Amino acid sequence: MENFSIAYVPIGVPTFHLESAGEQFKKSASLLRELCDEVAVPEEMLLSIDKLDAFLDGIDPDLIVLQNVTFANSAYASEVLAKFDCPILLWTLREPVIDGGRLRLNSLTGAYSAANTYRYFRKEPLQFVFGAPDEDKTRTTVNAVIRAAKIKKQLKSLNLVSVGHTPQGFGFGRAMDAELLKTFGVRLMSIEARELIDRAKGYSGEEVEEYLKRAEGSMVGLDKTPEKNRNDFARLFKAYTDFVKENNVGALSSRCWPDFFTAFGTPVCAVLALLNDLGVSSSCEADTYGALTMYIAQQLTGMPAFFGDPVSLDENENTITFWHCGTAACSLARKDTGAEVGVHCNRKIGPTMEFGCKPSEKATICRIGKDSDGKFRLFICKGEILDKPKQFSGTSIVVKTVGNAENTVLTSVKDGWEPHFAVAYDDISAELKALGEMLNIEICEY
Repeated sequence: MENFSIAYVPIGVPTFHLESAGEQFKKSASLLRELCDEVAVPEEMLLSIDKLDAFLDGIDPDLIVLQNVTFANSAYASEVLAKFDCPILLWTLREPVIDGGRLRLNSLTGAYSAANTYRYFRKEPLQFVFGAPDEDKTRTTVNAVIRAAKIKKQLKSLNLVSVGHTPQGFGFGRAMDAELLKTFGVRLMSIEARELIDRAKGYSGEEVEEYLKRAEGSMVGLDKTPEKNRNDFARLFKAYTDFVKENNVGALSSRCWPDFFTAFGTPVCAVLALLNDLGVSSSCEADTYGALTMYIAQQLTGMPAFFGDPVSLDENENTITFWHCGTAACSLARKDTGAEVGVHCNRKIGPTMEFGCKPSEKATICRIGKDSDGKFRLFICKGEILDKPKQFSGTSIVVKTVGNAENTVLTSVKDGWEPHFAVAYDDISAELKALGEMLNIEICEY
């Protein structure tokens, strides 16, 4: 991805208390430089339209932080909105002193003027923060918006490949290239599963030896898999890895059953697990929106996301268990077991992954899906991942939700959500909400 840059645009008028404004200006610029490597900051506060225009003419940002260092009328925001279509964070400063004397900044009134103008220019919700630059809440909110804007830019350079079609009855994961490009900026590629299977069949044992060794370094008990399946798995691993490298793929959704059992004799589950650990967010059952959700979660956390079905509710523990046949990244496995290898729960063919996932004090259940009218929406639910062993054959993760788990399940079922979700290893709810708003899709918090 190209460098991400912020423009700090501190607007105001010279009729307020400039000493107080100047202090906030310096502190705000310092905070932004702490949170982002590339920040354009004017030499002085922009206290006239002429000074504002001169600064705007020299920048090309990915995010604008528009701050009322003092009150400024709507003409200032109009100039910014007329020249740029990148995300905007409106930052309102707290009055530094309330002592019965002079109103020093009047930043909040300026924010109303700017926000009122914003609604005429933009459909997507405005990003907004209220507070001084040395407040923890301010830092947290500004950082979340910056991270969301980075992901928004990053999506424009993402190549997402769909390997094969969704099975019958799983059409909820099927994506259209024009929709992904329009809403997310993502480029969707397609390849038939048989093409990668044919590639895999053409490799010799010598060509896949290094791939087998790499897998053995991450997986526990791969040597117990029958030799033919073990070697065919390595062939698939090479076929997928080569295709990903050749096409600069960052996320992948793959058809799995029945093709890889019937046409190849070895499942693709463990291959997807290893791809997730290599940074290529990979979902099974050709769920493209699942892969996209995993990609966003992985970029925000720096760790692979778990992908699976909600299969169990425990009202007493306030938990939801997510499970799938065996595609979880090896790095998510519990330390006491490691990334154990087994066979597919239905087909009894391996290798697949067999483990419970390691715990985390912070987690986020999420999914990019669609409502009944075909409009995109974003599921967000905060929680923690409990220290639980494998719950069923395959890979599983147990999430204790912040809210009532039973209500979350009942409501999300009634709301018609798809049966696949990603579980991220951190609280990325603020970033996801900001990103969803930047993309102008519905936010559904549970």
